[in-house]
Amino acid sequence: MSVPTRGCRAAAIQAAPVFLDREATVEKACRLIGEAAARGAEVVAFPESFLPGFPHWIHLYTPAESARFTARLVAAAVEVGGAATEALGRAARQAGAWVVMGVTEREPGRLGTLYNSLLFLRPDGTLAGVHRKLMPTYAEKLVHAAGDGRGLSVYETPHGPLGGLICGENGNPLARYALTIQGEAIHAAAWPAYPFRVNQASRAGAAIRSRAAAFEGRCFVLAPAGILDARMAEVLCPTEALAKEIVDGGGGAAIYGPGGDVLAGPAPPGEEVILTADLDLSAIVAGKITHDVAGHSQRPDVLQLTVDRRPQVAGRFLDPGPAAIPAPGRDLVADLLARLEELHDEALGRALREVLVRYRDEA
Repeated sequence: MSVPTRGCRAAAIQAAPVFLDREATVEKACRLIGEAAARGAEVVAFPESFLPGFPHWIHLYTPAESARFTARLVAAAVEVGGAATEALGRAARQAGAWVVMGVTEREPGRLGTLYNSLLFLRPDGTLAGVHRKLMPTYAEKLVHAAGDGRGLSVYETPHGPLGGLICGENGNPLARYALTIQGEAIHAAAWPAYPFRVNQASRAGAAIRSRAAAFEGRCFVLAPAGILDARMAEVLCPTEALAKEIVDGGGGAAIYGPGGDVLAGPAPPGEEVILTADLDLSAIVAGKITHDVAGHSQRPDVLQLTVDRRPQVAGRFLDPGPAAIPAPGRDLVADLLARLEELHDEALGRALREVLVRYRDEA
């Protein structure tokens, strides 16, 4: 990662989705991206599972009763590379901004398996990467599958490396440290609304964990949050008894500096707000001079973190299968080149790649 060249203005969004309506929520997200950019934001972060909405029903209904909502979520989930991500990419390109978008992700060709994900979109509209929440928090396990380590990455921007975690992951010191040791300068900590009596402690914890992440990592933290609007309340809480579970619209979005200082927010409960703050990179330098947990304040000879970012799959087929075994030549070389991506020894990988490319070109 190169040294950041300049600071920027960043935005944390506090808003409600058009609940369980993918297309309408994409349209709203694109509008919010444009509004944030009009205020000068070059990095825009959205709440957890903003698209098409956080599965709040897990806190109100039994697993059997929740299934009807989850089926709707499966139908409205986002497929990477589909129309929804293309529209978000266009909005990022028009805004000239990095966008971190919370989505419920569905893999193409798989029905029923959902992931709680963050999409990282570049200012040119291309997808930089996807982070899938490593472990769904509490009752989220009824809806989302566990992700793997592929998304524990940061993405180089002119304002410093950008990364992010979702909800309870921001309280996981190992997950945070995995990003810190990659030089993370801007961290998106995505949160849901927490509007119900049952999760008020979690709302308070969101502020604590976001601020702690900023102080410990000496980075800027954008902490967007969802809210529960009237339409969502009507869908989720149609009875008087359920309506009594709502404390308010939730929220509490904020932006924190590398010293744990509050740069913007917290946003008022239940209000749609675009928080902005100017990120001064000198604050990172000042913080790391005194305490850099991934640098001169660390003892790697005593303490090290191992992060496995290889894709984790449900099965590996060791037989040749129905397809014919390829004869030596260009097809086999292409397959070997693809397998080199799994190697962790970069020097060996480069050497083998050079040999295989020469063989392919001569075949």
